[in-house]
Amino acid sequence: MRTDTADVEQLATPPAFQRISFGRKFKNNLATTLFAAAFVIAVVPLLWVLWTLLERGLKPLLSVDWWTHSFNGLLPNDFGGGVYHALTGTLLQGLVCAVIAVPLGIMVGVYLIEYGRESRLARIATFMVDILSGLPSIVAGLFIYALWITTFGFSRSGFAVALALMLLMLPVVVRVTETMLLIVPDELREASYALGVPKWKTIVRIVLPTALSGILTGVMLGLARVLGETAPLLILVGYSSSISFNLFGGEMASLPLAIYMERSTGTVAGDYRMWGAALTLVLVIMLINLVASLLSKLFAIKTK
Repeated sequence: MRTDTADVEQLATPPAFQRISFGRKFKNNLATTLFAAAFVIAVVPLLWVLWTLLERGLKPLLSVDWWTHSFNGLLPNDFGGGVYHALTGTLLQGLVCAVIAVPLGIMVGVYLIEYGRESRLARIATFMVDILSGLPSIVAGLFIYALWITTFGFSRSGFAVALALMLLMLPVVVRVTETMLLIVPDELREASYALGVPKWKTIVRIVLPTALSGILTGVMLGLARVLGETAPLLILVGYSSSISFNLFGGEMASLPLAIYMERSTGTVAGDYRMWGAALTLVLVIMLINLVASLLSKLFAIKTK
């Protein structure tokens, strides 16, 4: 009797593993194939671009002169020279852009999340940030030209370029700050308020340090994005083949402008320098992304 009961229970219990139907296998294999194909479609062009840059632009970078000299005095058919003038111009313009955009963007993000939630001013600010997020770089350049040069009477300069790049970087910083502040648990704020800590000090001492890792990563990625813009450079500053550290007057080189100008020569030597400058710009952007990753790990909240 006991044996019959055990047999019935065994028959009533479904097996741990059932045979998978052909339809489920087919759908799973199809989805895997589609995802793999999408990965290949996305990665192959990127690897192709990197290979082309390395193949055509690596040779100039192996020379010490490339990092210590400029294109000053070179004729279109002359080989040699260096990208020092364009590299310093790009870094200076990016530095000024970040100095303006980062504090302003963080403060706007803090207001939208910590002070102005659901307020009319916050909705207006959010709408304006959305507009700036899709602003073409050439429109940003034209706006700064009309305001800074035509209205205020200042000359074309690297600082004007930094202002245009700031308009492009600002919405990135604001959005990243908003996102990271929303991730911070409300329990941290409430615990600070329970101890009698003012709201501004809670934000400075508790909220921002908690969100700092993600904010820094977003800032660096936003900076890497704007350093490759060309349209504002063509409008707001002239190109110089010599080294210049003056951000407030005169022509100033940059890597995107150097690429454009060398391509316009139509010579073999010009193409040689063009590919070298292009690879240099990509290396700068890759370095910024690497720094962003390191900063993210350095300032990440320790869970153990």
